[in-house]
Amino acid sequence: MAPAAPSAAARIAVVTGASSGIGAATARSLAEAGYRVVLTARRKDRIEALAEELNAAGHAATAYPLDVTDRAAVDEFATAFRTIGVLVNNAGGALGADPVATGDPEHWRTMYETNVIGTLNVTQALLPKLEAGGDGVVVVVSSTAGLGTYEGGAGYVAAKHGEHVLAETLRLEIVGKPVRVVEIAPGMVKTDEFALTRFDGDVAKAAKVYEGVAAPLTADDVAETITWAVTRPSHVNVDLLVLRPRAQASNTKVHREL
Repeated sequence: MAPAAPSAAARIAVVTGASSGIGAATARSLAEAGYRVVLTARRKDRIEALAEELNAAGHAATAYPLDVTDRAAVDEFATAFRTIGVLVNNAGGALGADPVATGDPEHWRTMYETNVIGTLNVTQALLPKLEAGGDGVVVVVSSTAGLGTYEGGAGYVAAKHGEHVLAETLRLEIVGKPVRVVEIAPGMVKTDEFALTRFDGDVAKAAKVYEGVAAPLTADDVAETITWAVTRPSHVNVDLLVLRPRAQASNTKVHREL
């Protein structure tokens, strides 16, 4: 069944981290579903190119360069809206895969700031706009890392646990208001940049993550899931949806055809 077109009051969707990967794919998917998408990310050239692509295809898209960890900039961004329908908190990422004993505290701090504080900043700034629209949806794109630990991932796991708890607590605190809180927790997703960023551009290490996995998830898989969740009837809340490729049974159990 095709998703229902959003109402006029809920037609604006803000997507953070929209310059690549899941964020860019989600912007495309929501635009195709009838939303006017607002693309935010630090890389101005990337989001402007994506907005141009979407507008040329007959959709409505606007690019707004934004660092979600800069609270003053986020608050300024929020003044552009009276109401919005959807906020997709996608900005985040992983850095390093070191054990706790030797992990880089700066990596931990950056991951926490981006994944948790960034999500907090944008959600706080736009929550009144979502409520004013009368049928808002906050989406938190977390990770299966937020639901279980694995060796070498403690910094990222800690950040994603924080993001998971943020979503879960927000849902409790705003129950009764016209805003749904949806958490999408993907497992192994192969994108152009996630693993490369995590391993500081080391192509060999990045490739090792997906080695032998016949079909990891794609950014489009996650984007389509997000669009499905936000286009459910307004009384239906997808609290938590865990999405993995068939080859991945857990964070540490992956079938590899080697």
